[in-house]
Amino acid sequence: MARIDYFYSAHSAYAYLGAQELYSICAAHPGTELVHRPILLSPVVEAAGGLSFAARSQAHVDYFFGREIERWAEWRGLPVIDHRPTYHDNPLDLPNGLIIAAQRDGLDVNALSFAILQAHWRDDADIADPRLLSDLLERLGLPVEPLMAAARSAPAIDEQAVNTQEAIHRALFGSPTYVIEGDPFYGQDRLELVARALTRPFRPGNWHNPPVG
Repeated sequence: MARIDYFYSAHSAYAYLGAQELYSICAAHPGTELVHRPILLSPVVEAAGGLSFAARSQAHVDYFFGREIERWAEWRGLPVIDHRPTYHDNPLDLPNGLIIAAQRDGLDVNALSFAILQAHWRDDADIADPRLLSDLLERLGLPVEPLMAAARSAPAIDEQAVNTQEAIHRALFGSPTYVIEGDPFYGQDRLELVARALTRPFRPGNWHNPPVG
């Protein structure tokens, strides 16, 4: 049985754009186990040598966090706002924690994760707002009070920290990253490769670069 470790943050644009395609790939490969691994994104990006949003050039953010989002949204048939989300820098503990709690309880974590991502990128909603998240849970038919309590609990906070440290340890670049048998695929534009790896793994890496710097 193949397993995909799905590292991402609950506010990730490209996790939103790739989520439904990822779910479709898993459905097309029976027996695939998809494990949601919500992370705190900034520490992962910075540990891998990436720049904070504020430290990037205007051209870089306009392309990778603007035009690319627009094109992929059109390609995937997904609605998306036309600006950086208003609440994008709000804490991720609660929405990440809800995803962790839902997965632990064997609930429909795929639907919940996508609903949170879509609220952020389609509706410009504050996904750190407990009222918004409670409404999402209710609309999905999920138990509101138990999940909200579990999302705030020490086990959920600890699991988020473990996921974040694991992503740093693996030198992952950002969100989303899909890891199959230790082989990371960064970015939802790599989902075609993910699908291939589920049926026919790629040859082990043998590339050698000179030391950087």
